[in-house]
Amino acid sequence: MSVQEYLEKHLLPRKIEEAVNAAVRAKAADPVLFISTHMRRAAPAVITRVCARQILDSRGAPAVEVDLHTNKAVHRASAAGPSAPEGAAVDATRDVEKRRLLAKAVAESVRLINGKVSEALVGMDPQQQAQIDQAIMDLDKAHHRTEVGANAMLAVSIAACKAGAAEKEVPLYKHIADLVGKSATTLPVPAITVINGGTHAGNNLPIQEIMILPIGAKNFEEAMQMGSETYHHLKDIIWEKYGSESCNIGDDGGFAPNISSITEGLDLVIAAIDRAGYNGRIKLAIDAAATDFCVGKKYDLEFKSAKKTGQNFKTGDDMIEIYSQLCSEYPLVSIEQPFDKDDWEHSKKFTTLELCQVVGDDLLMSDPERIKRAVNEYTCDALTLKGSQVGTVTEAIGLGTRMTLSSPTWLSVQQLDRSKPVPPAVESASLNTISF
Repeated sequence: MSVQEYLEKHLLPRKIEEAVNAAVRAKAADPVLFISTHMRRAAPAVITRVCARQILDSRGAPAVEVDLHTNKAVHRASAAGPSAPEGAAVDATRDVEKRRLLAKAVAESVRLINGKVSEALVGMDPQQQAQIDQAIMDLDKAHHRTEVGANAMLAVSIAACKAGAAEKEVPLYKHIADLVGKSATTLPVPAITVINGGTHAGNNLPIQEIMILPIGAKNFEEAMQMGSETYHHLKDIIWEKYGSESCNIGDDGGFAPNISSITEGLDLVIAAIDRAGYNGRIKLAIDAAATDFCVGKKYDLEFKSAKKTGQNFKTGDDMIEIYSQLCSEYPLVSIEQPFDKDDWEHSKKFTTLELCQVVGDDLLMSDPERIKRAVNEYTCDALTLKGSQVGTVTEAIGLGTRMTLSSPTWLSVQQLDRSKPVPPAVESASLNTISF
């Protein structure tokens, strides 16, 4: 195509005339800069290159970072590196080997992105998210995320999503709302981790996280302020009670005092809420991550203890009693993964009690079939939908809408079925009404 043909095809003479007229009307101090900016906006954005590199995530593990170039800007996104091969390096003593295998997987993802993925996306309109994601998925002929890798796909997909929002000159959340088909947008109540345990900390607390939910805040800014103040009061309380060495933090930023009792942890948080002056305005949530301490069909609450008494080996029914008592004694409105990933029976029994929101994580694995079963059997009433388990922005949105989610998104807690009754405490926390 000749230059003249190109100019005529894209109506550039007319667009240049419009830009000049706009500069005159605006009485631009720098007409050349004004016209250049005007023309830049008038020209459609296209993807010109996609390049990736290996980075280290917040835990020092290899991860994928992507720069998606358009003819207007560069947009960056990252995702945790692909998991090591199944069965490889599963215990802590082989952590070095695990990271080596993970680094190999990330290096392969980087090579694929810089090659096949980049070639497939060059020339595409970044606003066409579904088409971009389909082009990425088409490269994975087996459709098992084994050729490109789910996290590599996700990093590219999110970078494209950012480019699409930039081209429309709207915030990212608004662009996602458009993709979902939602007009109203609502910020969720933040769930702030304040105490870590389980496999995310070196203490003896069996559950993975204790979180606070500032439901009494007037807006998101105030919610974060309440969370921050409570967090720092908690540090002071832990320091006073256990000493400075207990103020170390776990993988998710929560404190990791050497406690073994769930109630002891909740009591510490309640004391911090009281000291901060937010009684009644902050609720509690826990992520039990019970798969980590399930042995056979029982739950070992001393799984991290060097001196096991044998008194804390619980059945599923025992765990239901423990959770029920916690819900009656504390302002506990949400429990994530209270049972093993395959313990559908007890998860259902506990969910039907409707004492709190029951969030499925390992139980569901962002898998459509497992989610369908959970909806049909009322095995939990919320899910953690993780983009890294799905692959692309479009698939995450599609998964949410197909599974009757109230507000599809990723990396957020969502209610599975709004037709089921929701405890008033949970409803007031707005946990089930996240929308984009």
